[in-house]
Amino acid sequence: MGGCFSKPKPVDVKVELSLLEKEKEVDGLSPNGKASPFADCRPNGALGHGSDDDSTPLPLYHKPRDYVEASVCHVKDLENGQMREVDLGSGRALLIKEHGEFSAMGHKCPHYGAPLVKGVLSKGHVRCPWHGACFNIATGDIEDFPGLDSLPTFQVRVEKDKVIIRANKQALQSQKRSKPMVRCSAVINSSTGFSHVLIIGSGPAALVCAETLRQEGFTDRIVMCTMDRHPPYDRPKLSKSLDSTAEQLRLRSMDFLQDHDIELLTEKEAVAIDVKARSVTFEDGLRMEYSKLFIATGSKPKPMNYKGTDVKNVFHLRTPDDANSIARLANNKNAVIVGTSFVGMEVAAALTDKAHSVSVIGIESLPFKKALGEKVGKAIMKLFEANRVKFYMLNEVSEMLGHHGQLKEVVLKSGKVLRADVCVIGAGSVPATGFLKQSGIHMDSKGFITVNKMMQTNVDGVFAGGDTVVFPFPPRNNKKVNIPHWQMAHVHGRVAALSMMGRVTEIKTVPYFWSAMFGKTIRYAGYGDGFDDVIIQGDLDELRFVAFYTRSEEVVAVASMNYDPIVSRVAEVLGSGKTIKKRDVETGDISWLIDKGSQ
Repeated sequence: MGGCFSKPKPVDVKVELSLLEKEKEVDGLSPNGKASPFADCRPNGALGHGSDDDSTPLPLYHKPRDYVEASVCHVKDLENGQMREVDLGSGRALLIKEHGEFSAMGHKCPHYGAPLVKGVLSKGHVRCPWHGACFNIATGDIEDFPGLDSLPTFQVRVEKDKVIIRANKQALQSQKRSKPMVRCSAVINSSTGFSHVLIIGSGPAALVCAETLRQEGFTDRIVMCTMDRHPPYDRPKLSKSLDSTAEQLRLRSMDFLQDHDIELLTEKEAVAIDVKARSVTFEDGLRMEYSKLFIATGSKPKPMNYKGTDVKNVFHLRTPDDANSIARLANNKNAVIVGTSFVGMEVAAALTDKAHSVSVIGIESLPFKKALGEKVGKAIMKLFEANRVKFYMLNEVSEMLGHHGQLKEVVLKSGKVLRADVCVIGAGSVPATGFLKQSGIHMDSKGFITVNKMMQTNVDGVFAGGDTVVFPFPPRNNKKVNIPHWQMAHVHGRVAALSMMGRVTEIKTVPYFWSAMFGKTIRYAGYGDGFDDVIIQGDLDELRFVAFYTRSEEVVAVASMNYDPIVSRVAEVLGSGKTIKKRDVETGDISWLIDKGSQ
């Protein structure tokens, strides 16, 4: 299974296929299974969840040829708490046994396609081994993020000690579905400058907010405004896959948004908010009034002081266009990365197989020292050096020198001069909230919007989420924190949407993020800010390790490389409200954290 997990023995699964040709042409599926020919099935997903379809509520009638049925194992092949990936001929499914009952659903996480059989099964849901998303085993619904889509579920029955799965072929192929959403029933003139819900931003907080409103029955107008010129896209991939186009990174198409009456206005920069008039003014002069406002503008690059700010081919990686330009300009050229943030380091890694040389300038002594600790930072730095990345640490940029306006050299404060044809600045960020300064919306001294546990600001009808906010974090006694993770922004969007609809939902999640470099992935769960010790198990030199971050005598976060699914297992423990003591991970025996429930 990878990491510390022994590789499971291959299991011979006898597959018996039937296309149900003898069934009636009309197959009426009821939520309790009574109206179908499978009266003894556990239906595994109510009708309203679209359990046997890919992206829409399940229609009442399907043709038998749209389905496949297979005997996948003996009833005693799985113990309680175990999962197995099974082949139905037309595709694969995840078979689960919990509390004596079988269920089946899609076997790939809809986020990035992780094999869920290698994840963590606990209390009615499966947690993805890669990025921590959770799916309800009865409905397939996504219950924790990242990702937008849920899983299809399939009917399971036991007959003569054989476990039989019946699945929609299309759902087996797609391995994902969207939750049903309502349409807008309000009569809207698209030129009208009023929206019942106005969303500023188009990242995960904004998109999840809009989709949650539609999923939960909100039928009034929703308008989402973004500075970007592209529909919502997967921003974490920008620094990992510089050649990817906006279309390849797209999270939702314009057609999808239009089909669900989520209006998207691109290239719209908010410049002022009048909370008394409940209106937002944009740079191009557009003025929109709102009933509810959700601010999810994210972050912007931290300002830097150096000479030569007008020199070309110096980038802050913000858009797919930036990423594509960086990849093109770096081809067989000299690339310089300023800053050892996760974004900066990922760009450096991505450029090693394109650029002639890659140099990294860092203000600290080691990359990731503050986030991951000195030992992990040193091990990762060695990985980069082995891939011919040159580091200039404890240094800063003094000047960018150009020739005919194009970058040629980067001068450091130490006096060192680096040849450079392209430069990427990844030296941290600040909240993109400057336009709120005169609004009356409360911000802290760093410019983060302060919200309560329902993502409400101090102003009635105004909500905020994502990288722009500090919010009360339950594991730290509701201390207000900023957690700028892609996954956390999803959670904020959902909580804000439910709050707008008067449904109070508190944040119940474990922060989770990841970083990929040279084909290796760092996974991280928890909130390690202020850790005072790091307990490392495994081998740092081999980059096969798990690091536990502790405060006082308690584990507050975990990071790993090549040790799946231990980060998701720790997230599951922390998410259940339990504490992991420092002494529990100091012994070297962490077998109690390793899930043996998959085959």
